Amino acid sequence: MNRTEQRPLNSPFSAASSAHDVLAGLDLSGTHAVVTGGSSGLGLETVRALAAAGARVVVPARRPEVARGALAGVAGCEVVPMDLADLGSVRAAAARIAGTLPRIDLLMAVAGVMATPERRVGPGWEYQLAVNHFGHFTLVCELYPLLAAATGARVVVSSSAGHALTGFRWQDPHFGTGYDKWLAYGQSKTANSLFAVHLDALGRGDGIRAFALHPGKIITGLQREMTLQEQVDRGWVDERGAVIGAGFKTAAQGAATGLWAATSPLLTGLGGLYLEDCEVAVAAAPGTPMDDGGVRAHAVDPQAAERLWELSLAATGARPITG
Repeated sequence: MNRTEQRPLNSPFSAASSAHDVLAGLDLSGTHAVVTGGSSGLGLETVRALAAAGARVVVPARRPEVARGALAGVAGCEVVPMDLADLGSVRAAAARIAGTLPRIDLLMAVAGVMATPERRVGPGWEYQLAVNHFGHFTLVCELYPLLAAATGARVVVSSSAGHALTGFRWQDPHFGTGYDKWLAYGQSKTANSLFAVHLDALGRGDGIRAFALHPGKIITGLQREMTLQEQVDRGWVDERGAVIGAGFKTAAQGAATGLWAATSPLLTGLGGLYLEDCEVAVAAAPGTPMDDGGVRAHAVDPQAAERLWELSLAATGARPITG
């Protein structure tokens, strides 16, 4: 894939569209979906919308009892325990899902962390890269046979405009020379996008297409590691926590692009693209402000995507996908 393929498709939806708008009139009966982060924020809106359209949804969750409470009353939904920071837990969840579902038509990687204090997990991995990328990478690799068993499966990975902060830090991905929480977040979001690029290249022969996306600016639990004052200083909220930032979406609007990626017929035969506002994002020119949208070249570069895939296989020991 190259930057010239990042061309809008004249989608009927926009930044103002909601999850309900995108799925209106769609019957997803018989569809099997897996949604990480499905018990709060954008993930919860995603699960509710998929289930309302008739899909059966499995939600891997770090706190399964809390997730079951949040999802009470959502028909056709099952919670399985999983901690993205613990690859043993990820593999156990994948095995349980494989024993539950005959195939996976939609896999939506919505869970994530942002701007966390410095933490190390596993063999000393930087926490945001581990959770946002390595955990999802391992989950998808483990569940690949179920994706291949479907007809036209789609994998949708939540990235962010934060990818503009940095490309992948090949020489120091785990910030051994000094931690910066925002660069660590940006790197993990670049990794999310590159993951979708190479997964699509490997999976398209099996009918699997992958997309990355920026859901928009939304205040959800993603900001839980930030103080209120930090959010006030950025102009996101007022002193009482009420959203005041320009261009912020509701959670239902934030979930719309992922659901569009998962279901839109306009995307049939396409993949490896970065999306925003229910549309294919344009390629951003170097130096463009992050809030102007678009995708940076470093986040959709196929050579970088393949390099990250090999790095991720070596780090996680995930099962290879031959394509």
